[in-house]
Formats: sequence, structure tokens, C-alpha cells
Amino acid sequence: MSGRLNRRPALGFFLLGLVSTAAAQAGPDEWRKEWPRTDFPRHAVAYDEFVSGGPPKDGIPAIDQPSFIPVADAHGLAPRDPVISLQIGGEARAYPLRVMIWHEIVNDTVGGTPIAVTWCPLCNSSVVFDRRIPGRTLSFGTTGKLRNSDLVMYDRETESWWQQFGGECVVGGLLGAQLKLLPARVESIERFRSRHPSGRVLVPPDAETRDYGRSPYVGYDAPSARSSTAECSRRRILWGRSPPRAFEASARSRAAPDRPCRLDPAGVPGS
Repeated sequence: MSGRLNRRPALGFFLLGLVSTAAAQAGPDEWRKEWPRTDFPRHAVAYDEFVSGGPPKDGIPAIDQPSFIPVADAHGLAPRDPVISLQIGGEARAYPLRVMIWHEIVNDTVGGTPIAVTWCPLCNSSVVFDRRIPGRTLSFGTTGKLRNSDLVMYDRETESWWQQFGGECVVGGLLGAQLKLLPARVESIERFRSRHPSGRVLVPPDAETRDYGRSPYVGYDAPSARSSTAECSRRRILWGRSPPRAFEASARSRAAPDRPCRLDPAGVPGS
């Protein structure tokens, strides 16, 4: 599959593109060449909220036929390597972030439930969805577009666009449809192994062509890169204010608690 993440020389072009996203805005007239099936007149957000992250449609390839190994055989992961973990119908699976960073979406079926495991490396959001909506089951790919620095997905059935953070269709024929969120957590592979000794772990689909374990977003994470354009400084992360005082500024991944919680106005977790 062609795309900037498939070849290392193109990677630098992508990182350069991240620094110049403000100049990469376009609209339906340009997009229709790549998206002839998308019903662009149906949209819930302004077109100028979408920017190009650099790659084309499916330039970051979703995994559609995932392969897994027993967690006991996952020797290539360090004990604290983070994974997205879930359990459905008695099946426990882990999706290493070192793999997700190169693919962002895994279309899978666990415990008889068709799911999409998603991770946006730019805003560090890990979200798992049920791929079913009334009347159909969807499969997802990457648009190459960002909105508020967050992954914009598309379904292959109608080529409607979906916001990864929240799972709502924001452009296209399925406008307003909402994906069901499923319980998942980000934790270390060591902790997953202790909780699910019979669990299974996603393996890279093409370990020879991608440098799994290395982040291609170092330039984006650097403060100097983020502040080099008005776009990056205005939309660094979805949360645009200071972090809540109850959380360390360096904390990037946290497992969700087993019960709902809230943040009170002072930013201190409450029940």
C-alpha cells in the first residue's frame, strides 16, 4: 500500500506537513477528487475545522485482519510497554501502542462483537467502539484529516467522516449517527498479563517495513514545533486550558476507574 508512512523518506514530509497544517486547509471542491462517494452537503461542523495531517486517504493503513499471539509469548515488549486492553465475552486482547501509532485503527471482532480499536497519537486518545449501527456493520479507515488535532475516521460503506474522540459522524450520509463506546483501558503489558494470563496480544502486520517502537511524531511533540504555527499553538490538544491540578502534567495515559467519576470545579476528582 502506498502512503507516507510506508517509506521512511516520506516520513520527513509528513512531519513537515504537521508544522504547516494551517496552510493545508481545503474544502469539498478539492476533497471530492479523493472522496467521490462522500455526501459533503451533509455536515455538522464547518469545513475549515478540518486540516490535512499530511497523508492521503488510508495513507495510515488501518489493520483489517489482525493477528494475535498468547500474552505469554509476547517477548518483544518491555514490561511497561503500554497497551489498549479490553475484555468482551470472555476474550481478553491487548493492542500495543507501539503498533497502534503506525495504524491508528484496528477493525476486529472480539467475543462475537465487531469493534474498532482506535488511537490518536496526536491527542493520545484511546477509544474502542462497537462497529454496528442500526441496520449495518461498518469498517473504518483513516481520512488523513485532523480536527482539533484529533483523528478523523471514515467508514468504508458510505465514506462518511467520523470524529474519533466521541465516535460521532460529522460529515456524510450517516450524519449524526453515534458509535457505541466500549469499556477499555490503557495499561502496561505486564499488568495485562497478570490480569489476563490467557489473553492475546496484537502483533505488527508488517514488521519489516515499519520501525515499530519508534514514534514518527517526535517533531509534533516538541514544544518548538507545536508553537511554530498559529494552527498548532491554537489547537495543541483537545483540552485547551491548564491540566487539572489532580493530575501530573507529565501523565499521558491513565486507566479509567471501574466506576464513573467527575471533576469538581476546582479540578479535584470527586465521586
